[in-house]
Amino acid sequence: MIVGLGVDLVAIDRLRAVHRRLGDRFLARVFFPEELAYARSHADPYPALAARFAAKEAFVKAFPGRAWITEVGAWGRPPRLFFKPRLAAALKEAGLVPHLSLSHEKTHAVAVVLLEKR
Repeated sequence: MIVGLGVDLVAIDRLRAVHRRLGDRFLARVFFPEELAYARSHADPYPALAARFAAKEAFVKAFPGRAWITEVGAWGRPPRLFFKPRLAAALKEAGLVPHLSLSHEKTHAVAVVLLEKR
């Protein structure tokens, strides 16, 4: 049964502008090192970063009241969310399984998070 759904759309140039204005400290606060390394392995890292930013926002919309403590991985396989231990335990205890879809084009990135109760 679906118990949560979150969608977020990010303008890639907006994320680029925020990074230019706030610097690498912004990226370090929002993204895990693995996410940054993955994005930086591309000629233009911002579409990948924007998709991950959208995924974090979409998760918060699907599971309200939770802080951004998610990591988005897609290293050669479908994207998925990784959680810090307390949040992972809360999801497991509630019987919730997250599903993630990411996409980006030239100007925008989008993420959809669906929470399924098993």
